[in-house]
Amino acid sequence: MGFGHPSRLDITKILRLSEDLPLVIEIVDTEEKVTALLPVLDLMMPSGLVASEKVQVLLYGEKVKHAPT
Repeated sequence: MGFGHPSRLDITKILRLSEDLPLVIEIVDTEEKVTALLPVLDLMMPSGLVASEKVQVLLYGEKVKHAPT
């Protein structure tokens, strides 16, 4: 369930699962690369929400389990 751009309450119903579902795409990259992508997104998206925030990456990749020594 969500509150969309047209200010209406969207409730996911079993009969309309394939219609107008929300989509979230997350991109983590340098500020310069994300900024360069914004004009492309503007051309691709007739409407929607684009949010940007700074992140601190704490772990990248797979955790490796070490055998006890």
